[in-house]
Amino acid sequence: ALVAEARLVTAYAYAPYSHFNVGAVARLANDKTVSGTNQENASYPVGICAERVLLGSIATLHPHVPVTSIAISYNSEEVKSDHPISPCGMCRQALLEYETRTSKPIRLILSGQEGKVFIVKTASFLLPFAFTKDELI
Repeated sequence: ALVAEARLVTAYAYAPYSHFNVGAVARLANDKTVSGTNQENASYPVGICAERVLLGSIATLHPHVPVTSIAISYNSEEVKSDHPISPCGMCRQALLEYETRTSKPIRLILSGQEGKVFIVKTASFLLPFAFTKDELI
């Protein structure tokens, strides 16, 4: 169900430059769902990925509620959306930080609009040599 919703929510992305629409939908421990999409900007560094939009929304709307799963999908006018994509490095760091702050793993479900679906048991698997709060203490 999360994959289907992530595929649909790509329609709400704002990606007039890359034409690469990404949607992310989370299921929370309280069984609520929250979605996010990428938001581009003519000044490219100002844009933000769907995963970080999603995490910010969750932290604001449902503070202290762990995320159990996140489905991420994409749709593109330029390339075929027939295989899973993986979060970028900044999003991997943000996902790991969210796992750390809630002390719960986040299962990631990665897909395109069709084709294979990858399931990653915990976001930490995507960033094995992470920079964490331990480096700052």
